[in-house]
Amino acid sequence: MSAICRYNNGIMTDQPDLDQKSAAREMNLKTLLQELLQQFHSETGTIHVLDTEKQLLHLASQVGLPPQLLEVVKTIPVGKGIAGQVVAQNKPVTICNLQTDSSGVAKPGAKQTGVGGALCVPIRDGGKIIGTLGIGTVRQHEFTVDETRQLEEIGRRAAEILRG
Repeated sequence: MSAICRYNNGIMTDQPDLDQKSAAREMNLKTLLQELLQQFHSETGTIHVLDTEKQLLHLASQVGLPPQLLEVVKTIPVGKGIAGQVVAQNKPVTICNLQTDSSGVAKPGAKQTGVGGALCVPIRDGGKIIGTLGIGTVRQHEFTVDETRQLEEIGRRAAEILRG
């Protein structure tokens, strides 16, 4: 385990490395994603964190995405793609079949995921959007109002983890 040394009243002390906290957060987010994918019978899940200053979403955790797509979804501008639209519109975005969708919401590379039905909701800290939580299933699926509400509730749990 690494440690950051600092002086405290002239005495050098060890302080736990911030990477340890980050690793615990990543593990908690991944566990949350795995549980919700099981609950929703879905194959892919993502959590993005919003950088409000730069208007970018940064991938914090994912389960099930093909390796070639990780670079594509690593950073998403607000207003682009499904997650970017969630932030721009301040509401959930759902697509019944990503493979045949022609709305223009999804990025062109999104079809490479093999996802049919997709649902992405804002992660809120109080009333403020701090990120997005998205799931996808290989089958065509129209997510219900109740499923959307459930995913938003799970988003509140994600916010607690992100707050650390």
